[in-house]
Formats: sequence, C-alpha cells, structure tokens
Amino acid sequence: MTERLQKLLARLGHGSRREIERWIEEGLVTVNGKVASLGDQAGPDDKVAIRGRVVPLDVAPKPRVIAYHKPDGELTTRKDPEGRPTVFEHLPRLRNGRWIAVGRLDYNTSGLLLFTTDGELAAKLMHPSGEVEREYAVRILGEVSPDALKQLTTGVELEDGPARFETLREAGGTGANRWYHVTLREGRNREVRRLWEAVGLTVSRLTRVRYGPISLGRDLRAGRWRDLEPGEMGALYAVAGLPWTPPKIRREDRRPPKPPRTARRPKR
Repeated sequence: MTERLQKLLARLGHGSRREIERWIEEGLVTVNGKVASLGDQAGPDDKVAIRGRVVPLDVAPKPRVIAYHKPDGELTTRKDPEGRPTVFEHLPRLRNGRWIAVGRLDYNTSGLLLFTTDGELAAKLMHPSGEVEREYAVRILGEVSPDALKQLTTGVELEDGPARFETLREAGGTGANRWYHVTLREGRNREVRRLWEAVGLTVSRLTRVRYGPISLGRDLRAGRWRDLEPGEMGALYAVAGLPWTPPKIRREDRRPPKPPRTARRPKR
C-alpha cells in the first residue's frame, strides 16, 4: 500500500508533516531518484531519500513521547542564529528518527512541552480541529476586576480574531500578585498573554501545567525530561484519535520481585 509522502515520513518519525511538506517544496526529497512533489505517494517498495540520504520505509520505530519542563529563557527551535539556548539541546539522543515538538512555548514562558517521534501524533495534537485543551498557571500583577474576569471568559477581540478562556479560576497569591489557572483549546501565538493584555492587565509569569491528559506534575524539575507512562501514552493517543498498542509485558516483568536476601547467622 502507498500513502502520501509527507504522511508516510511523518508516521515513521522523520519529521512533522509541516517540516516534510517544506522539504518537498524545497526539492530535498526524492522518490526512486526523482525529485518529489506535494501529492506524491510512496510505499515500502519505493526508495525515498531526504537530502540524499535513503530512509527506511519498511520498519516503523516504536513511538516515543517525552514530557519536558521548559524553563524561561529557552527557545522552541532547533537552532538560533543568536546562539541562545534551545529546548532541543536538553533532549535525549535518538538512534533513529527525530524529536518533534508538539506546539511551542514562548521564550519567557515555562512549563510542559511534549516531544514525540510520531509525526502523525504530533500533527493530530496540534491541529485546530482537535481542540486539545491546554492549561496554564498565570501570575497577574495588580488587581483584577470582576468585569475583566467575565470579559476573558465571554470573549475578547484580538488582532487575529475573537478569543476567550474556556475556564478561569483563582489560585491564590500574595501582595500585588494574583495567580489564576486558565484553559484554552487552541494554540495561537502568545494568546494567553494577549488576552490578559487586552483587558489592561500584565502577566508577570506564565507556566503551562497541562497539555490534554498530560500534566507537568511537581516532580519534573526545570530543564529535565521524562518518558510518558503506558497509561499516559494510551490517553494521549485516544485524544488524538489514533490507535495505540501497549508494549507487551515480558515474562520476567510479570513475576513478583524476589524478597531481599537476609544475612545468615554464622554457625557455632
């Protein structure tokens, strides 16, 4: 069976659909020695190369997803012309495929970023039609009026169209700062900050604490990553509307752990 080239390569973990479409437009992908065009299809019997390097099409690597706690001051990009740190510098190395970021976070925004080797999963999670919920913890400088809170949940007109928070709840605070938790079902650029600014308020700190069913948690420190648990993987694929097969449990994993050895009494 054959399928669209960008879908096939994304599913095998060679990049996101958007990246692969750009590579095809730039003439960096060939099929059986000919430069590919958008709309071309390929299958296991074809010879596909990216930048001259042939990529395997017969074996799909086991999909992997990690949660990364992005600190402030890192860019969600692979390389920065100014030499600033990027999130990809702190991810584990892969033998096959490449890490694909599920969405982005601004330079001054911290919190949960998901990375996967499954381009199809990344595309489904990021597509606006999926309406995957994102939750943010927001620290606001100054007093927030009830009218402003109501406006943020009923609708605010931004330069790229109307927007609002799905939910908004207070989360405490001291002095001039107040914390709120808000949720969105879309990923427009700087949308959280722009919504608060539209009602005359300043965001002094912003952290994403959840993406769909995956939460940041308190144990994952800034700059660290972790693999998702099997239950989290299943929940994430379910949200994306994709099938997922849990890994098989090895026979040795099914056995109860052996009790620790105790020191024997010396013979008299």
